[in-house]
Amino acid sequence: MTEAISFRPEYKKKSIRSYVLRSGRMTEGQQRALEQHWPRFRLSLFAGPITDWPSVFGREAPVVLEIGFGMGDSLLAMAQSEPDIDFVGIEVYPPGAGRLVSRAAELGVTNLRIYLADAMDVLDDCIPSGSLDRVQLYFPDPWHKKKHNKRRIVQQAFVEKIRSKLVAGGQFHMATDWQPYAEYMTEVMAEAEGFDNLAGEAIYSPRPDFRPVTKFEKRGQRLGHGVWDLLYSRL
Repeated sequence: MTEAISFRPEYKKKSIRSYVLRSGRMTEGQQRALEQHWPRFRLSLFAGPITDWPSVFGREAPVVLEIGFGMGDSLLAMAQSEPDIDFVGIEVYPPGAGRLVSRAAELGVTNLRIYLADAMDVLDDCIPSGSLDRVQLYFPDPWHKKKHNKRRIVQQAFVEKIRSKLVAGGQFHMATDWQPYAEYMTEVMAEAEGFDNLAGEAIYSPRPDFRPVTKFEKRGQRLGHGVWDLLYSRL
């Protein structure tokens, strides 16, 4: 009998993290999917820098990076609806990676790769400069308490890092369901160099067609919660 494979997020030591490592039970189906299909979808932090994306996907195509894909439903929907684009997802929650791999394998999706790792480490060590057409950050933890604001992923250093990874004209798309965090994001982006707010004089953008409405978002809408999209282009 084959021993079950253990899947743990890859990360390096950092003083401040923008997330809490959640414990969660992986279903038998998710575990089986990872055991069978993980090598096909996996990218490893410790494999070092990507030389170029065609060496990963076997073709020339625009590349979209999503940071923190959760259970992967919206990322999978985008990969299916935009087969001419290659997608890379980063997540630290193993059951989320398991679910995404299971469904992607079942549906025969080929334009998707996954890092089960810390996003900052991946950006620092793996992603080539000027190689991404879009970076997506949907519903990151807002860290509501003021004393925890330093743990928010959206900081000047992070935004500068994102800019360095985008092609000229590439897009940085954020979405949040907490208005104070949306306002904070606009303040950070207003101070960042080399970005243009695609909403023009308006602060927020309408939800672009490429971002699916998730079950989480639909539930929030039923409860009267708003969602704020922020879309910027690298100059």
